[in-house]
Amino acid sequence: MGNFEQYETILLGYPNWWGDMPMPVYSFLEEYDFGAKMIIPFVTHGGSGASQTIETISEIQPGALMRDNALILSRDEVSASGEAVTEWASQLGINAKNSQETMEQNEMTVASTAVPTPTQQQRIYLWDEGNMPAITEYTENTGFYADDPDFRPYMTFYPVPEGTEIKGAVLVNSGGAFAYRSNENEGGPTAEDLSRLGYQSFLVDYRVSPYTQEEGALDLARAVRFVRAHAIEYGIDEKDIAVMGFSAGGILSGEELLNYDGMVNGRTLDKRYVPDALDDVSADAAAAGMIYSFYGRLSVATDDVEKLAVSDLPPTFFAMAQEIPLFQSLKKI
Repeated sequence: MGNFEQYETILLGYPNWWGDMPMPVYSFLEEYDFGAKMIIPFVTHGGSGASQTIETISEIQPGALMRDNALILSRDEVSASGEAVTEWASQLGINAKNSQETMEQNEMTVASTAVPTPTQQQRIYLWDEGNMPAITEYTENTGFYADDPDFRPYMTFYPVPEGTEIKGAVLVNSGGAFAYRSNENEGGPTAEDLSRLGYQSFLVDYRVSPYTQEEGALDLARAVRFVRAHAIEYGIDEKDIAVMGFSAGGILSGEELLNYDGMVNGRTLDKRYVPDALDDVSADAAAAGMIYSFYGRLSVATDDVEKLAVSDLPPTFFAMAQEIPLFQSLKKI
């Protein structure tokens, strides 16, 4: 128990005991972080309704979405008939069949045609099948790579909780030395925390080895374009889009901002790539965050002051410990 990543909705049932939730429910809510998932309570009571328990759930899980669709029944109503429960459950629209259909639809959601869901978590594949710019020929995983050849870059949307003021958007890139993506302990929790703070957050699963850093940067640029193209739907100003990352993810952000921002598209690397409508949208970002990482190409922080000066780079936040060797390189720039 505890792997809630695969679920979008959490049904939480409990009896109202003397105006409060049972202690095991408290322990359950405090142990697991549901992020921006939807929690739907169903409560039985002896005459006091749900009391303040639903508000308590929101306090313990501040990022969760809470709607006015909780089921609150007295014990007499429960024992008299199950019709109320059946009707409530059917109205939620989350039965197994619907969940499977939704999952299949999400699997088919591609950036070129995707319709954003501003209040629900969503997975969006960045490239259409057969039209992903690539210079790497990758046909067989011999066991050295994190992703198989059929991997399709995508991003996962973490919506701002209902009732929270939307401040902007952030595209998050996990680290992993360009060999894997450390989503569980870096990217995922960060995206969830940023969403709670009011930022529409997107965790980007970019290409890693054997693909080049440049191919991964094109994935990030494509993600930026999608968010900018749908700024109105996400409730943001298109000028309030930031990119950030940890280690390799931060380097990737720098690569994108240095070499693949603006109107640069996939044809820069792959002449076979066929541009689409998203390529008419700028890949510029208004701010960057680099956590123990830097601007520049793989493993080499650029010290080209003139290049940095003419690249019109956005304001950037750096976080780096003095013991990290790269810190000394950055001091020279």
